[in-house]
Amino acid sequence: MLSRLLPKQIDNNYQGLSVAIWLLAPLVLMKLLMGFNVAGLNPLIDNRDILQSADGIPLDTFSAQAAAVAVFLFSAWGLALFVLSLLGVLVLLRYRAMIPLMYLLLAIEQIGRKGLSMVMPLERVGDAAGTSPSVWLNWALSAALVIGLVLSLIKRRSGNAP
Repeated sequence: MLSRLLPKQIDNNYQGLSVAIWLLAPLVLMKLLMGFNVAGLNPLIDNRDILQSADGIPLDTFSAQAAAVAVFLFSAWGLALFVLSLLGVLVLLRYRAMIPLMYLLLAIEQIGRKGLSMVMPLERVGDAAGTSPSVWLNWALSAALVIGLVLSLIKRRSGNAP
């Protein structure tokens, strides 16, 4: 199993179940779009609005400098997510032997962030203060990444092609 997570040769020789590839593609696309929007790269969407509405961070109650720092940190995380997702696109297109590792990295980022939010809870306002769709989306993404990781580590039978 460890040899599939960290293959000696990074090539297109994927040994896991094909369904893991099909599950990874929309997950990477979703994370790519999230990173693109949150990093502030999308001129049509204001990442400050995302931080306030979807995440429920009350930026209006912050000083101007504190709000700017919060938006910057949010943008920096978005950029990191965007770059990680670009790596996921590369894995899907060229280096499929890295699919299990890509699942692991995305799961660590997703579940680690959820874990941090539980250890260091933030005071939220609006929809995000309760059970908003974004909360359920994050739990669904976490579950899908763990399921995909398991599927990618299951060795396929020799007759199945990826």
